Amino acid sequence: MTQETLKVRVRRRTLDAHDVVLLEMEPCDGGMLPRFEAGAHVDVHLADGLVRQYSLCGDPADTACYRLGVLRDPVSRGGSARVHELCEGVELQISAPRNHFPLAAGARRSLLYGGGIGVTPMIAMAYALHAAGADFELHYCGRSRSRCAFLDELARAPFAARVHTHFDDEPAAQRLDLAASLGAPDAGTHVYVCGPTGYMDHVIAGARAAGYADAQVHREYFQMEVDTTGDSFEVVAAASGKAVTVAGDESIVQALVRIGIDIPVSCEQGVCGTCLCTVLEGEPEHRDVYLTDEERADNDQILVCCSRARSARLVLDI
Repeated sequence: MTQETLKVRVRRRTLDAHDVVLLEMEPCDGGMLPRFEAGAHVDVHLADGLVRQYSLCGDPADTACYRLGVLRDPVSRGGSARVHELCEGVELQISAPRNHFPLAAGARRSLLYGGGIGVTPMIAMAYALHAAGADFELHYCGRSRSRCAFLDELARAPFAARVHTHFDDEPAAQRLDLAASLGAPDAGTHVYVCGPTGYMDHVIAGARAAGYADAQVHREYFQMEVDTTGDSFEVVAAASGKAVTVAGDESIVQALVRIGIDIPVSCEQGVCGTCLCTVLEGEPEHRDVYLTDEERADNDQILVCCSRARSARLVLDI
């Protein structure tokens, strides 16, 4: 299965906060890019066949260019290092925007929590919420002000009064008081969080403790350590009737490739949802962080890059 891609050119490249590169990408044909919703990401096709996902952090109203903010990760699997090597004028392929982290329709109030580079989707959300005249707060947390990008932009933004920054190396009074910022929950308030796993777990646990329902807490992980190994089981592709045994040391995706079935993947960590498949028969063993608890309980979907099976056989709608 192939996905449509867009050909873009890096029109501007800047460094912010030492190790974050900001890229503005424009269409090579001089036209306009597809509109995107706040929270959306694109797949960036890099050298040597690498495909990595990055959130769009610009104003969704701007269709002349897309903007990415990418942290150089010292333990990168290759993606962030390759992105940092991109120069102005370089042409590359990206996917059309996809959104697994949308703003909730009809929310009366939105609380945005961005940890480090996890602030990127929150910036697009803030632009969209401001344009809609919506009530929101953006809480931007990091270890140090000197290591965090976008601060000048956020200080100049039309919604600057709604932005609150919290840094570990500044006075305690400036640090995030999560309980106070969450306040008492009501049905019209929604919480959004993105950042390092520990930070996200802290915010999600705080929201649950405050009484927020799971449907009011929205999350987007950008990196996870996941164990994909386990007992072997059979997977059947319903469309073709082909079957394959998934060995203990391989993923469902890898096993399907052996019988000529190619499933699109990107993160390979159960984060992005690219490889989501429908389960027709059998019981998945979920190891992703993409599906909600309710979706996992339904047992009718699976992320085939990392999850496995509790049953001896899975039949997938592929």
